[in-house]
Amino acid sequence: MALMASNLTSEVGLRLLLCPLGSNVVLRTACCSVGIAVPVYSTFKAIENKDNDEQQKWLLYWAAYGSFSLVEVFSDKLVSWVPMYYHLKFAFLVWLQLPTCNINPFFDQGAKQLYMNHLRPFFLRHQARIDQVLGRAYGEMVKLFCAHKAEFQYFRTIFLKIIGSADHFLKGGPEPHRPQQNATEDVQSETTTVSAIESDHED
Repeated sequence: MALMASNLTSEVGLRLLLCPLGSNVVLRTACCSVGIAVPVYSTFKAIENKDNDEQQKWLLYWAAYGSFSLVEVFSDKLVSWVPMYYHLKFAFLVWLQLPTCNINPFFDQGAKQLYMNHLRPFFLRHQARIDQVLGRAYGEMVKLFCAHKAEFQYFRTIFLKIIGSADHFLKGGPEPHRPQQNATEDVQSETTTVSAIESDHED
């Protein structure tokens, strides 16, 4: 009986997934599960087991998947109208994760093929230019952070207080009691921070 129920569930799942008129919600969930959830767990296992071969396999996968996602961001509105697009995407994500087999070279480690044949040559040709752009962008980010360090610290303090309050609320415990002196010091500290921020903006 359990075997029949399992077979029935599998058949229904395949019909929902492979039906040309299947719901996009089902297909997107399947793509998310196969493309992200399974690889994340597999990467975790490879790291914990210190398996170098598996680590390299999933590094290649994430390089291929990241490149695909980058392209998809700019073309999703266009290609999503292609008939059976999410079916093709699901098949592509499965192909990226295929293990080595001796049946047909095309089915051997799709992520490795994509990396070796396309990504690696591209990055080797443009490596110097990419490093220059990334270095410049990183420098601008550091300058931005240094210029607005007080604001970042202020919002960080507020964020941590919100997280702390939410944590106590979810645990059902009472609000942590703080001495009046410490509370007064915190208020004075926040007032000083706000004054510093306003002074920076005036400058």
